Amino acid sequence: MAQVPIKRAIERVPGGMMIVPLLFGAMIATFLPGMPKFFGSFTNALFTGALPILAVFYVCMGASIDVKATPYLLKKGGALFAAKVGSAIVVGVVLGHFLGEQPVSSGLFAGMSTLAVVAAMNDTNGGLYMALMGQYGKSEDVGAYTIMSLESGPFLTMVTLGVAGLSAFPWQTLVGSILPLAAGMLLGNLDREMRNFLGRAVPVMIPFFALALGASLDLHKVWQAGLLGIGLGVAVVIVTGIPLYLTDRLTGGTGVAGVAAANTAGNGAAVPALIAAANPVYAEAAKSATLLVASCVVVTAIVSPILTAAVAKRIGKQADASRAAALEATR
Repeated sequence: MAQVPIKRAIERVPGGMMIVPLLFGAMIATFLPGMPKFFGSFTNALFTGALPILAVFYVCMGASIDVKATPYLLKKGGALFAAKVGSAIVVGVVLGHFLGEQPVSSGLFAGMSTLAVVAAMNDTNGGLYMALMGQYGKSEDVGAYTIMSLESGPFLTMVTLGVAGLSAFPWQTLVGSILPLAAGMLLGNLDREMRNFLGRAVPVMIPFFALALGASLDLHKVWQAGLLGIGLGVAVVIVTGIPLYLTDRLTGGTGVAGVAAANTAGNGAAVPALIAAANPVYAEAAKSATLLVASCVVVTAIVSPILTAAVAKRIGKQADASRAAALEATR
């Protein structure tokens, strides 16, 4: 039987395994909104079960995190982690003061919210970061994502929103949001075979929870999210990229690793819905925030590699010039 390269075609789209199912689910919600309930059973569960799938996803994600990281990985990964989350907290505090919990209701920035910005900034695209560092950086810098992967999930976004002075979350909700990740970490570090077993499921889960998330969205708002998403994506690269670049330089790097981390993870699009489920005051903001963060995933997946390549090229030229000067001095 002739093969159709479906997976290859989806992966040609930046963040395709997240974006394509998300848009497919949104098309169903927009043009055939009653279809999942009409068929019911497993079909309805597939289109409405984002939260249970995400819970399993975070257990598997946690299992892939090795707590026995080397000192360099702890230093580099920890510094980049602090710079990324710290940037989100600063921006969250500023926006929280002006916007509060609700999205902008009208005008050019209609749909923009503190939740959307914080969710877009808080989580690094691990696959993209590791691919870029594999090409332009050191193998040790690739491993730094072991620490940075702790950004995954809604926990840090909840903390950031609380620090920003917005509606806080009860401690049980905060702990509950990180328990699946912690349980996965425990399993993966106690048993390497469990780490390998659960870790393989991480990429498989992404299109399924993306489909369910998309099924709660209205495509009539996509054009607006697209325009805002472009601006938000560029803002994420700039606003987080500068402190990440400086932090990388201060910890002995060239700055390339910092720029490579200035992007948004595909699973970040799931965070607004999780936040709204934990605190209904964010329900209105979550609707547009999911689309905005999904757009941001695509934009940063395009801009971040271009900027990383440019910085790596400039660093390479400086290194060549330094070597040439040193060689000339020895003559």
